[in-house]
Amino acid sequence: MNGLLVDGVSVRFGDTVALDKVELEVEGGRVVALLGPSGCGKSTLLRVIAGLQEVDAGRVHFDGVDVTQVPTHKRGFGLMFQDGQLFAHLDVAGNVAYALARQKVPKQEQRKRVAELLDLVGLGGAEKRDVTTLSGGQQQRVALARSLAARPRLLLLDEPLSALDRDLRERLAEELRSILTTTGTTVVLVTHDHSEAEVIADSIVRMKAGRTLPAG
Repeated sequence: MNGLLVDGVSVRFGDTVALDKVELEVEGGRVVALLGPSGCGKSTLLRVIAGLQEVDAGRVHFDGVDVTQVPTHKRGFGLMFQDGQLFAHLDVAGNVAYALARQKVPKQEQRKRVAELLDLVGLGGAEKRDVTTLSGGQQQRVALARSLAARPRLLLLDEPLSALDRDLRERLAEELRSILTTTGTTVVLVTHDHSEAEVIADSIVRMKAGRTLPAG
């Protein structure tokens, strides 16, 4: 399969079952939202896909390859969290180029990629700005640009807009959808907001009590 396949994944924390034989498929280039209340297992599943959480049973495949035991940094996946987690000691360009610098990408190529992405997220020319002076919405745009910089095979978004106010969330949801469509990125989005999921995602998978529910 071209894309992500989660096959029968289970995770336990002591006596608590966090994930119970979860199945999930995401075709390449598609955006799928995991929707459900807090504590239903959405973020745990995202951590499993990212390689940040070991499984007790089941497998994770990407593009037909079993990545269950592959370390996080070797999966080629990007992550973006609700608070953005920008590096305060780096300017905007430094944040966006972080993964590229670690991969020893030439400086000229880094600058070109940073400029392309800042234009894409509506922050063209902001390379030298101090990230601590940016608004919440601007910080999330920088975080998105950073997560896209290394052209991840899969982008994992964990409540990326939940820390923002309602009006800004609605506006950025539409912009995020446009950006992901433009880049053709394969995405798993975790959210508890149904309207946000409908705007951003191609399809929605509901979760309840550690399980993915049948469509419909």
